Amino acid sequence: MSTRVAVISIIVEDVEHVEELNRLRPEYRDYITGRMGLPYREKKVNIICVAMDAPQDAINSLTGRIGRLKGVTAKTNYSNVVSEG
Repeated sequence: MSTRVAVISIIVEDVEHVEELNRLRPEYRDYITGRMGLPYREKKVNIICVAMDAPQDAINSLTGRIGRLKGVTAKTNYSNVVSEG
């Protein structure tokens, strides 16, 4: 199975949904290589970056599920690095 390196950039504008966002993480833990979160208190948003090495379907699935949360947006940036597993 081939995997790709990607980064999901997440902006949380409604902190009520952070718990829902955090519940998604364990489902993808085998693919997540790192996570960084920054509270931007002046603007009342949270900025999160999630680095992954995963099959394309898993990356798309997580991004889509995050994007369906109210007050949360997600965009994915893909590397050209593809590995065969």
